[in-house]
Amino acid sequence: MSRERVLDVVGTLARFGLAAVWLLSGIPKALDPDQTYVAVRAYDVLPDLGVELVAGILPWLEIALAVLLVLGLGTRAVAVVSAGLLLVFVAGVTQAWVRGLSIDCGCFGGGGQVEPGQTAYVEELVRDTGFMVLAAWLVVRPRTLFAVDS
Repeated sequence: MSRERVLDVVGTLARFGLAAVWLLSGIPKALDPDQTYVAVRAYDVLPDLGVELVAGILPWLEIALAVLLVLGLGTRAVAVVSAGLLLVFVAGVTQAWVRGLSIDCGCFGGGGQVEPGQTAYVEELVRDTGFMVLAAWLVVRPRTLFAVDS
């Protein structure tokens, strides 16, 4: 197999992997908008209107990003938006940790206040950094197999 073909396969795995992340995070939030509101509010950084907007839009943005990645449509642009959104998530988790909040990130549904010692900030930050690596790969090399863009 040629080097280019291997890179195409790696990119395809990154594209589908990132799409899976967005589907697995967006669908539970869309199915439970009240819990999504609780999760967003727990970060304690937005006014009520901001919480409502983020909780209402975020699940559908994540699902849209997933669909575009599955199709391979606008892969580089979607990867840029994905990386930006992941950076926002990293900032949110980091500020919660620094401020001593005890919350579950709500990244894949659920979320909100948890008992002290029940947080998983390090794991959440490492995981999101890994997802950013997938996005970065697609920003640098958006060419993948089975993509509308190809």
